[in-house]
Amino acid sequence: MIPLGTERFKLSDFHYEVPRDLIANYPADPRDSSRLMVVDREKETIEHRHFYEITEYFSPEDVLVVNNTKVFPARLRGRKEKTDAKIEVFLLRELNSQSRLWDVIVEPARKIRIGNKLFFKNGLVAEVIDNTTSRGRTIRLDCDGDDEMLYRMIDEEGLTPLPPYIKRKAETEDIDRYQTMFAEHRGAVAAPTAGLHFTPNLVNQLTEHGVQIVPVTLHVGLGTFSNISVEDLTKHRMNSEYFSVSQHTADSVNRALDSQDNHVTICGTTVVRAVESTLTVSRHLKPKTGWTDKFIYPPYQFAVTERLITNFHMPASTLMMLTSAFTGYELLKEAYAVAIDQKYRLYSFGDAMLIL
Repeated sequence: MIPLGTERFKLSDFHYEVPRDLIANYPADPRDSSRLMVVDREKETIEHRHFYEITEYFSPEDVLVVNNTKVFPARLRGRKEKTDAKIEVFLLRELNSQSRLWDVIVEPARKIRIGNKLFFKNGLVAEVIDNTTSRGRTIRLDCDGDDEMLYRMIDEEGLTPLPPYIKRKAETEDIDRYQTMFAEHRGAVAAPTAGLHFTPNLVNQLTEHGVQIVPVTLHVGLGTFSNISVEDLTKHRMNSEYFSVSQHTADSVNRALDSQDNHVTICGTTVVRAVESTLTVSRHLKPKTGWTDKFIYPPYQFAVTERLITNFHMPASTLMMLTSAFTGYELLKEAYAVAIDQKYRLYSFGDAMLIL
């Protein structure tokens, strides 16, 4: 066993071959019928279950922390003024609600410059205010109406931002498919996919069993899924994402942390990033609202995360690295090999892992 803090990993350590036929294009139906791989870090064992059996791994007074962010239809297709050229605007995050300024990605970027106006079918108009990156822009959205009307027009015009590895066209049903049952606070451009496996019936079973389910908010942005371009992981910088941890959630988590009998189970890597981003001196959870660019990769000493529910992630992704830091590199490598051999479904709409 290599002591924590002495082992160093590179980007290339997290590559693996992905069989295309294992990438899920649709979620399981019902959601909780997806397969569940249970990985025990202490025993170094791997067990095969179904997600609806996850209740067996919870005790009364355990705490489950979920992400209540809500995905909005962030992909807008319109036309450029004068030339009438087709363009696409991907809304990343709202920068200023009063000025209606948004951080976006545009395509084709070479044709979209500062000062250009972009028009959409329902009367929504965007003016390009600034360049941020090669494909990034700051735009000002305009419509005849208040903020509520603006959001309604985005919802009418926008398409569900499915991940690029889902090789099919977005469908009307994806508005619901790519949304967890915990979704409440609008702001994410990608779903916190570990939460997609839960159904109302399963949540009822957990609460009746005495499990306390508490929320945090982290609005998932594209930065979570951006490719890492450097072999040295210490040089990678995450894009900031908005998060919020309430006093109620912090109190619930801290009671479980201080208990000898109860565990804190984190639902998804997005929740891990939120809770590990706001700690007291005693390494307990602290209520906070703000932005996090925390990049978790091995080695890392987790403070709040005791158990983790997650999906099977893309090779060399920040999500896989976080999971590796929690599970242990060799054990996670073995788990992924077993998943491929046993034909688990991968990625956002795929199967799940419970790491004990």
